[in-house]
Parts: sequence; C-alpha cells; structure tokens
Amino acid sequence: MPVPPATDPAFTPPSLGRRFGALVIDWVLCLLASGLFASPARDGWPPVVVLVVEYAFFLGLFAQTPGMYITRIRCLAWSDGGRIGPVRALLRGVLLVLVVPALIMDEHRRGLHDRLTGAVIAAAPR
Repeated sequence: MPVPPATDPAFTPPSLGRRFGALVIDWVLCLLASGLFASPARDGWPPVVVLVVEYAFFLGLFAQTPGMYITRIRCLAWSDGGRIGPVRALLRGVLLVLVVPALIMDEHRRGLHDRLTGAVIAAAPR
C-alpha cells in the first residue's frame, strides 16, 4: 500500500512542465470534441464545459485525464492517496477553469483548486 502524499516526507510533485503539458493536451482534445457540436472559434464556452466534464469523468473514475496519462501524472486525494471521485473532480475542474486558483501554489505545487478539493498531482507509475 503506497504512503498517502500528506504523510510522505519524500513526496516530490511532478514538474510544472508536465502539468502544463497535460493541460495543453486535454485542452486540444476539448477543442476537437466541442468542434463536433459548436464552433470553438465563435463560441468560447463549449470547450470549457467539455474540459470540466472531462475532468469530472476521467479524474473521478481513473485519476487521470488523457493528457495526464500521456505525461505520466495523476490526481490523487491528498489525505489517503486514492481517487478523488466524480464530485470533487467536477469541483476541481470548475475551479481550474477560473485560472486564478491554479496560480496560487504551496510547496507541494498544490494550487488552490487542489487544496479546496483535497487533491494533489503526483507522478504516475510506469
């Protein structure tokens, strides 16, 4: 059983580059998906809604979005190292699209959106 990030003194968060890379991959996928039912160039909200839904589904059930899978990171519960579940993943996605919470980070690179939902980004095993 892995040690929860909150109690692991050796916990090292992944680089901001990996997190940003995962977000860019997920954003491109959301632009492509929302292009099926709206024009992302004309309507700005459909890709944002798709991103929030993607986060709720993938983080809630699998602890990784497609972008996180490619960059080998995952989103875990800070206290026990398990999945955060769909409700907290949905809240995390809503807070993420507000942008400001993601810019305020602590020493574990947990943005305000992570702290409010009890989540942390960690390296995924190979």
